[in-house]
Amino acid sequence: MSHRPTSAAPHLRRLVELLAAGAPADELGAVAAEARRAGVDARDLAEVEGATEAALRVRNTLRQHRRRETELTALFDTAGDLAALRDLDAVLRSIVRRARMLLGTDTAYLTLADEEAGDTYMRVTDGSVSELFQNLRLQLGEGLGGLVAQTARPYASPDYRTDGRFLHTGSIDAGVLDEGLVAILGVPLLLGSGSGGQVIGALFAADRTPRTFAPEEVALLCSLADHAAIAIDTARTMADARLALAELAEANAVIREHSAAMQRAAESHDRLTDLVLRGGDVSDVAAAVAGLLKGEVAVHDGAGWPLTSTGEHGGGGTDGREHPAGAEETTAVEGAARAEKAAGAEETAGAEEAAALVAAAESSRATAHAVFRDGRWVCAVLAGQELLGCLVLYGRPELDDPDRRLFERSSVVTSLLLLLRRSVAETENRVRGDLITDLLTAPDRDPAGLVARGRRLGIDLDRPHFLLVARTGDAARERLADAAVQYLFGCGGVSAVHEGAAVLLLPCDGTGPGTAARAAAGQLGRLAGVPVTVAGAGPAAGPRAIADAHAEGVRCLRAMHVLGRDGGGACAAELGFVGVLLGDDHDVDGFVAATLGPLLEYDAQRGTQLVRTLRAYFGCGGSLTRAKEELHVHVNTVVQRLDRIHALLGPGWNTPEQTLELQLALRLHLLSGG
Repeated sequence: MSHRPTSAAPHLRRLVELLAAGAPADELGAVAAEARRAGVDARDLAEVEGATEAALRVRNTLRQHRRRETELTALFDTAGDLAALRDLDAVLRSIVRRARMLLGTDTAYLTLADEEAGDTYMRVTDGSVSELFQNLRLQLGEGLGGLVAQTARPYASPDYRTDGRFLHTGSIDAGVLDEGLVAILGVPLLLGSGSGGQVIGALFAADRTPRTFAPEEVALLCSLADHAAIAIDTARTMADARLALAELAEANAVIREHSAAMQRAAESHDRLTDLVLRGGDVSDVAAAVAGLLKGEVAVHDGAGWPLTSTGEHGGGGTDGREHPAGAEETTAVEGAARAEKAAGAEETAGAEEAAALVAAAESSRATAHAVFRDGRWVCAVLAGQELLGCLVLYGRPELDDPDRRLFERSSVVTSLLLLLRRSVAETENRVRGDLITDLLTAPDRDPAGLVARGRRLGIDLDRPHFLLVARTGDAARERLADAAVQYLFGCGGVSAVHEGAAVLLLPCDGTGPGTAARAAAGQLGRLAGVPVTVAGAGPAAGPRAIADAHAEGVRCLRAMHVLGRDGGGACAAELGFVGVLLGDDHDVDGFVAATLGPLLEYDAQRGTQLVRTLRAYFGCGGSLTRAKEELHVHVNTVVQRLDRIHALLGPGWNTPEQTLELQLALRLHLLSGG
């Protein structure tokens, strides 16, 4: 019986099935061995072996295609990530993770160049476990990564620790050893192509065992590195674009703000200019500026005293001639002293405020800008280098540049108005000064003509006026004349220099000549910078009465000098018996009432005899014994009455000066039938 050889067909079919199933190469190789054992003849066995070789080649081709497909899918996914780029770090982490997955390495990482430091640093790692490795910095030319960054070429090392092609450093080797890396592949991140390309970093894949990287693996990592470079460049471009857009938006906002500020400045300038052209006053400018800046505005003169104000600040617009109640013309000597003390306290506070404003105005002049002091903005009002005054803004602690420039421009308009006002006032005062001179030298020559001249100059001589005579040292006489013009500015008064003294004629304000004299003494002294003594007289109406008031004022001024009251202000009625002797009206009853008033009132209410007791005490030379005999009372009664007199008149009643006035008042009272 003959033996038939086995057919090759089953083995060939087996090869096709294994190839379709993606079987490994060893299973494909085992098919030829099985055919040989099965007794396939030599010719069919050669066919099976040839088919096996072809199947292995097909398998390798299919494997390469699948790998290429996987790589292309990863690259497409990466391209999709780039197209939807929102977070650069997320894209770079995805690229590094895909590099590790596709190359099948233990770790992958990406470094970027630090242009300021001149080295490279770790940006993203995947699969790394060493903190030392993750914080490595590589200088150009150091290690494999430094060489990639320096040469812009890929480098691979199957065993980095023993590879002598790279410059090893202690820090780099320590990091690589701590991470346990052996085989490393690095490719550059390039922007641009050719010799002009810029290396911005490197992409790495590394294993912890020796490994030789195939060319297709190098090419794949280069492709991923190109995507990473594009992602970084795109992110930088987008960041630059966002920055440019932000800068453009900011510039646009600045332009709009500047345009609005320019428009507002133009409108403000037109409004202030219109005020000047329409003949507006300083108060109109203050009101306009207050409306524009939404605050309260006050204007002060060169000495810091208020000229006008739009609110409660700045003294309510007072010109410094107001004084507190209680200093009426008919008060007694002690009452006048109390009034002077109260007025002095108010003037001291006002002087401190004025000094603070002058200091702030000087600071503004030095810096050529408005300054913020004590919760308010102050801007100097200048004519050249002369300080005419200051503009003060309240209620705006924060003032931006456009508003500050508007405030500073307002000071220029204010200085123009103050100069115009001063020029007009000086001109008018020279003409009015001639009228004052004629009033004082020849009041009876043509009274009606003098009154008519006064009306043409805006002065109603038939209206009651106070007449003040002010004097200071010869060296400051001219300054006193200028100070008088400034002091009367805006109040309807007039001044002139006559016989070496400044003569001021101002309308009555409801107080008295003594009060007016004290106010003028304080303000003129501040304006002139030297003590000024002022005597007041009046009220007087008509040329003759005004001339007589001047004569009384001159006598009062001389008496004040003799009494040592230089630098103050008073009228004849406030000088006690000296005023009675000097005054034209010789108000005896007023002097008696002012001196003995408390005693007369006490006697009238209680039926006592304090006035008679005081007369007997003085008549007996101050002897209690003789006085009690004169009064026919016990000496204790005299002592008790003198104690009551002491309580009513005050502790200084028995001083020589007060004693003289009391004795004169007692005699006048006796002569008048008291």
